[in-house]
Amino acid sequence: MFLRFLLIALIGFLGTASIAASSPNIIFILADDLGYGDLGCYGQKTIRTPNLDQMAKEGMRFTDFHSGSTVCAPSRSTLMTGLHTGHTYLRGNGSHMLRPDPLDLTVGTVLRNAGYATAMIGKSCTIGNVTSDPSQPNRKGFDHFFGVLSHVEAHHYFPPRMYRNGKTIDFPNNKEHEGDHYIHDLLLGEATAWMEQQKNNPFFLLYSSLIPHASLYAPEEWVAPYRGQVGPERVVKQGHYRGTDEPNATFAGMVSRLDWEVGQLLKKLDELGLSENTVVMFASDNGAHSAGGHREGDFNSSGPLRGEKREMYEGGIRSPFILRWPGTVKAGSTSHHVGAFWDFMPTACELVGTEAPEGIDGISFVPTLLGRKDQKKHDYLYWEFFEKGGRRALRIGDYKIVQYNLMKKPKPIEVYDVRKDLDESEDLATQKPDLVKKAERLFREARTTSPIKNFNFPE
Repeated sequence: MFLRFLLIALIGFLGTASIAASSPNIIFILADDLGYGDLGCYGQKTIRTPNLDQMAKEGMRFTDFHSGSTVCAPSRSTLMTGLHTGHTYLRGNGSHMLRPDPLDLTVGTVLRNAGYATAMIGKSCTIGNVTSDPSQPNRKGFDHFFGVLSHVEAHHYFPPRMYRNGKTIDFPNNKEHEGDHYIHDLLLGEATAWMEQQKNNPFFLLYSSLIPHASLYAPEEWVAPYRGQVGPERVVKQGHYRGTDEPNATFAGMVSRLDWEVGQLLKKLDELGLSENTVVMFASDNGAHSAGGHREGDFNSSGPLRGEKREMYEGGIRSPFILRWPGTVKAGSTSHHVGAFWDFMPTACELVGTEAPEGIDGISFVPTLLGRKDQKKHDYLYWEFFEKGGRRALRIGDYKIVQYNLMKKPKPIEVYDVRKDLDESEDLATQKPDLVKKAERLFREARTTSPIKNFNFPE
């Protein structure tokens, strides 16, 4: 019996050693409400983002990659499950959370089952607006969780409480808008310490930022360089979001602070000797926002795209997406591959060498990373959204199809050639009747009825 136990243990050890030797670590850095045009490598002229720009120089910059939705919870749900918003459980913001396994299987669970240590640090990507179950992120595939649970908690950078692996940590001097524990200092410290602990193990880290969301705050060292350099300011009264009399300098400082944190995570990989064996991805959960005193137009945050957060035009759903894997992904490369958040699950599975769950909507983009010719393409991408009267969209080849006001009297379907017409200014619906008919069919076929009644269009 002892020899049998020893043999089983040895096989398990060798299996883990094989994973560690052959499969890369994965870090996914997720910004909150960062626009497609907020980074220098995507055309930003005012806000300085040297670390992300350098990451693009050292890796691959995607020009046609999309978030999972135009707001937070459903976008993160697609990232976690590999299912687009016509199939994933969380299809909108609200007081919901991903259901217990085996329902809503997450990429955290799949990678943990493949032998990876897993961590989510920051804003929970498995919970909408619920605070009653601090252990839920751990039960949804993450060995380690440190951060805030609900999206409302994530609106404030001095939270009176945070959560670590099911336990509540109180910060009595934090009063949401001010205090002595700035949340991003805590998150960055936790992330680098956890990476140090896992340096001899294969790991997956989801670093889920709270910035640059609507509440405007950055430490003085990040605001000061922009003071007086970013046009006329205005007074933003304090309410649910933090007030300020310099919203432009503050927002710019928030983006630069996030950029610096990316640099610190990459620096930590260098210190640990893990850079060449770690795939680092960076994206935003949806398009640029106009809230809390910031306006999308302050820095042309959507860049050349039409619309912003809560829109189904490209400005609401197209995301900056940068991937670095030194020695494997060609440095300074640009990809026009059309992808979306639900592609992360199968991509991570292929990187790790494990099977992706059956029935997901995602397609691995590993062939694109390796410069291979066998990259599969989506027949279509699909999004649905239930605020603002209800909206949905498709991407079919070069064409973007949008329809608004689904909860009331549906507006006509719009068609745009986003390769030639990036700002979606010329509606081609009357010139493409066959495409309109195809869109009408796909709008019906692309979704299943949601068990959450608010996440369904009227029949």
